[in-house]
Amino acid sequence: MLGDQTARLEGRITLNPMYHVDPVGTLLFPALIIFGPFVGFSFFSGYLVGWAKPTPVITRNFKKIVRDDNLVTLAGPASNLLIVLIAFVVLVILGFTLPDGQKLVQMPFYFYLGMGVVTATHPLILVCFLAILINIMLSIFNLLPIPPLDGSRILRNLLPYNAVQVYDRIPIWASYLFMIFVGGFIMSLLLHPALELIYAALIHI
Repeated sequence: MLGDQTARLEGRITLNPMYHVDPVGTLLFPALIIFGPFVGFSFFSGYLVGWAKPTPVITRNFKKIVRDDNLVTLAGPASNLLIVLIAFVVLVILGFTLPDGQKLVQMPFYFYLGMGVVTATHPLILVCFLAILINIMLSIFNLLPIPPLDGSRILRNLLPYNAVQVYDRIPIWASYLFMIFVGGFIMSLLLHPALELIYAALIHI
């Protein structure tokens, strides 16, 4: 809609996951994490990490390069927050319609926030909680101003020319270190309060 047809021409405007598979990030890396412990190779123990192929974008095709680049960049985190909203609305509806619904929709938050133990609940409730948890994590993570995450493009578009030259020379290994250590710290600061806010809203339905 903003002028760049690259993703469409490469067949990437589809919900079929096969067109978004990255051989390393989608197949090899998660396989090492899942099956590595069976052969004595522990890799990111306790966390399943992976990624898809990046969406191809050629910014010179945009009608207004800086504005449209920011809009395209924000589309990913915005879609994550939209999924959070949809999952929350489903939980609210279930809270009103299920027998003892308020208690049921709050159970997964009890477990995550360390306030109790989850009992058997409706699978849809757990799916909604996971959708909220994963998409809040993705929206926070992708907005970090660390190359090549989405937030780095927003920051890059705000920097003066000389600062952009320095910013573009940040080595990829430094970006990964920032993502692991600084990104993890920021996630820990923001994720818990965000879930507490949603939990507080569910209490009052």
